[in-house]
Amino acid sequence: MKINDEIQIANDESMTNDEARNVTFRHSGFVILSSFVIRASSFLLLAVFPRAVQAADNISILGSKPKWSVLEHYQDTITHDEFAHLINDVYCTHGLAPDLIEINEKTARILTNRESQKFFTLRFAENDTLCKPVPRLWRVANSLPRANPKKPLSGLRIALDPGHLGGKWAKMEERWFRVGNSPPVREGDLTLKVARILAPQLRRLGAKVSFVRNSSEPITPKRPDDFKDLARRILIKNGVPQPRPDVLDPNDSDKEKTIRWQSEILFYRYSEIRRRAVLVNTKLHPDLVLCLHFNAEPWGDPNSPTLTDANHLHLLLNGSYLQDELELDDERFEMVRRLLSRAYDQELPLADAIATAMAKETQLPPYQYPTTNSTTKVGSSGYVYARNLLATRLYRCPVVYCEPYVMNSNDVFAQIQAGDYDGTRSVNGRERKSIFREYADGVLDGLIEHYSKARK
Repeated sequence: MKINDEIQIANDESMTNDEARNVTFRHSGFVILSSFVIRASSFLLLAVFPRAVQAADNISILGSKPKWSVLEHYQDTITHDEFAHLINDVYCTHGLAPDLIEINEKTARILTNRESQKFFTLRFAENDTLCKPVPRLWRVANSLPRANPKKPLSGLRIALDPGHLGGKWAKMEERWFRVGNSPPVREGDLTLKVARILAPQLRRLGAKVSFVRNSSEPITPKRPDDFKDLARRILIKNGVPQPRPDVLDPNDSDKEKTIRWQSEILFYRYSEIRRRAVLVNTKLHPDLVLCLHFNAEPWGDPNSPTLTDANHLHLLLNGSYLQDELELDDERFEMVRRLLSRAYDQELPLADAIATAMAKETQLPPYQYPTTNSTTKVGSSGYVYARNLLATRLYRCPVVYCEPYVMNSNDVFAQIQAGDYDGTRSVNGRERKSIFREYADGVLDGLIEHYSKARK
């Protein structure tokens, strides 16, 4: 397939900037977002899982109506066995309704609209030899030219996505806490510092590096006040007939039922991540996105947080969709498109390599999810899970989502307070690199290990 054809396909799939600005008013499903905000021990800012009210446009909050015709470009690009493996072992491990995706010997029938009973039929290639090229703008590792051993990442396009927002936005995101008079811990600032340390190291090894976020400010032009009306309608639709305008007390258990709290979620989670996806998919076109995060355990009152001895590491890839998520037309479309792009084939060995290198660098044990209700462990390292997060689903290239360290662990808190520095220092009685360099070095070693082998 010619590169111009690939670009046209990408443009067919991509949301334009105008569409991105207008998505606020294109959904028809409503949900109380707090019902699905995960505040368990993983403490991740995960993709929220909206249950859309059944309607003509059965799409997720701020989602876009899917362009099912794009899947025509993937006809005869995958065999029956590979498609069935990815459905059963990666993307739909929790099952799915029988009418959503029906896998036959030569085709898969995919529901596009339940109300009108419309389906898309995907044809399978008879065997691997007869598979047509997969259309995509990103490049698989073994298609890159053999690299100079001193520059194993030469030509690789990497986008760094420092998770969350920093500065004044951290409190709103609930990614902020403070112990006594110590400087506050803001996850968005920590991830940006890691990215800024990692970027020049990647460039020295030949990579072409871009930033999805390179300041504490949001990418989206929207702000919480832009979502007040939508937040009010969401709450009313979900049984709060007269929602309060504001959060009166941060520790109020009913704060999720206020317009302010809901509008802030719509801003920093939905609008921000979807806007980042527009940037990745229409401007940056990377071969890989590294989503950089820190983990945490529940800390209670952020002004008097609970510190813990727990500390761990894990990485996430897209997959393990819940049945409710697959009922939404846009999420089902995005899953199928991602499956057909074969991003997972590139993500898994890379994630295992990064996980192994980070485990060696940090000496952290693997995180164990308390349940398997939304995750599926994959790979061989013991550190990698499949999970359906908004960023990993919407970024149209391989994505590895890093979740090392528990920010409110006694050890990590001490490392964060020590700041960034060269060499090692004694922190909590142990000689350590700065936590930011330790993080960056682990990611870098994993990338070197993977691409040095994959490009031969």
